[in-house]
Amino acid sequence: MSVATTTTIPAKPKAIKAAAAADAKDTKEIRAERSKAKASGLAANFSHARYVASKIFGLLVLVLLGVIVIFPVYYSFAGTLMQQQDIAAYPPAIWPKHGITWGNLATAAQIIPLFRQYVNSFGSTLIITVAQVLTSTLVAYALVVLKVRGASVWFTLFLGTMMIPGESVIIPNYLTISSLGLRNTFLALILPYLASGFGIFMMYSFMRQFPMELVEAARIDGASNLRLLWSIVLPLSRPAIASLAIYTFLTHWNGFFWPLLVTETPEMQTIQIGITQLQSPDNFNPGLVMAGAVLAVIPTLLIVILGQRQIVRGLTAGSTK
Repeated sequence: MSVATTTTIPAKPKAIKAAAAADAKDTKEIRAERSKAKASGLAANFSHARYVASKIFGLLVLVLLGVIVIFPVYYSFAGTLMQQQDIAAYPPAIWPKHGITWGNLATAAQIIPLFRQYVNSFGSTLIITVAQVLTSTLVAYALVVLKVRGASVWFTLFLGTMMIPGESVIIPNYLTISSLGLRNTFLALILPYLASGFGIFMMYSFMRQFPMELVEAARIDGASNLRLLWSIVLPLSRPAIASLAIYTFLTHWNGFFWPLLVTETPEMQTIQIGITQLQSPDNFNPGLVMAGAVLAVIPTLLIVILGQRQIVRGLTAGSTK
């Protein structure tokens, strides 16, 4: 009877070591990948935290700047409705603690011809705005679309007027107005400002971006220069026209020196000059001064709030394509 025997072949030592080394290498690679993933996650979290912190910091800075800008305006409106004891209190009151009073506005209307000065300011500013928009648009249309002879020379001359300081032409303008016998008249407020080199430059820069193919197509269809201006150029120029109108209105509404120079009676002066007459060294009333300032700033606030986008679009016209 024969007995079967099983022979076990021992594994080779080199193969065992190689397998162990491969397992160790795989384990190290897995650990390295895990470490990289963990580090990447930490970096991403840190980057996100830094992004959030920068946003919060930026928001806080904007809020602080907003408070610095808005608080004087708010206090002017609040001071208009405060009684004298609230304004003179220490620390100063930031709202009417002793009730709202309309006496400051009523007193301001008694000291100066408030309605007449408002009409003078609004009327002169409106006429100047319309005139500058009209002249600037027509000049830019002639230079860009009609391409009049010597357009570059004319544009250089108009551009050169922007380099002359406004203070240097005050005396010649005043002498001209005086020689014409227009001192203390409504015409004296508006005549020197019916045209503007800045307005021409602004409309010229905007119209240079026009697609001239539209102009040529309209001419082929038989459109006259007037029809071309009314149907194509003006509709495309609305952003620039609105920006120029807002900018001109704000500039001349706040004008002070020229109206002070050419007007003599309170009935012909503007609201900006009338505000200064509310200050009295003998009986100083801050509420009265703030009432006049509020009445003068209301139109500008409304225009800035409603037209700030148009102002930015118009002032950057031509800077990008």
